[in-house]
Amino acid sequence: MSKILVTGGCGYIGSHTIVELIESGFEVVCVDDLSNSDGSALQGIKAITGKDVTFYNYDAGDINRMQEVFTREGRIDGIIHFAAFKAVNESVQLPLKYYVNNVSGLANLLQTALKNGCNRFLFSSSCSVYGDADQLPVSESSPLGEIRSPYARTKLICEEILMDLASSGSPMKSIALRYFNPAGAHPSNEIGESPTINASNLVPVITETAIGKRPGFTVFGQDYDTRDGTCIRDYIHVSDIAAAHALAMKLLLENHYTLPFDIYNLGSATGNTVLEVIDAFVRVNEIRPNHVIGPRRAGDVVAVYADNSKAREQLSWKLRYNLDDIVRTAWNWEKRRSGQN
Repeated sequence: MSKILVTGGCGYIGSHTIVELIESGFEVVCVDDLSNSDGSALQGIKAITGKDVTFYNYDAGDINRMQEVFTREGRIDGIIHFAAFKAVNESVQLPLKYYVNNVSGLANLLQTALKNGCNRFLFSSSCSVYGDADQLPVSESSPLGEIRSPYARTKLICEEILMDLASSGSPMKSIALRYFNPAGAHPSNEIGESPTINASNLVPVITETAIGKRPGFTVFGQDYDTRDGTCIRDYIHVSDIAAAHALAMKLLLENHYTLPFDIYNLGSATGNTVLEVIDAFVRVNEIRPNHVIGPRRAGDVVAVYADNSKAREQLSWKLRYNLDDIVRTAWNWEKRRSGQN
């Protein structure tokens, strides 16, 4: 049984990925400093899988703490790195916070991993590295447009660190998974998105408004060159994102795998506008959240959605959920975590 270290494993995508790893036969070690989660996902993971996960309440970028993890665990076969700050708007206001945590944290973790003979690495990247794409859908070989936020720039820099490491002759083999817009919750309703700071992604903002945690929310701009004037994003169920991580880690661990670095898009291959997502939520859940149209938001791109053929063909990845599933599971989870279900 291969042992996988998951940093940021108590977070949204991390917790869903731990479930997929366990169900795929991996042993999992979780590291999370709980800066944007409260650790309750560990109970949800156990409820779904029946397994306790070894947990360290550490900063994944702290070399001394991570060395302690490697020393205690004895052998770690691969790392999936989720531990990063991710709010686009906050990154515009506090860029140094993002560079210190996201970039330095990755470099420190890689240094510790290599020192301890762990040379398989899966990196949580983002479609934001494509910027304002000239052609849609974007593939892994699409030229990168203008980077629109410090958050996106940290993700691109981290990919470049992995590419440079690969070019150096290092034994590290790594894959970057570029997510589009993960949303929804595990169908069991045991885990979902539970940020300890204010949610900034569209779907949890919708559910928090519908449940009464927010009086309303703003749709940022309705003057874009899209079918209804609002931004287009590629929304993909978090459990589909998580499944791709288990498949990518299996690939990395195969003896015949030789690529030092590779990239895969994780998206649904379709785009929905902000208003279309709101309309789907209303139709599926029969509740209309209060919202207003406001000005554009700094750092937002107009439209981006994925060509996901590479992941489908090379990872044998299959999508199991659609937009209706996303808004249904997200709402069920919101009701549960708010004590209304």
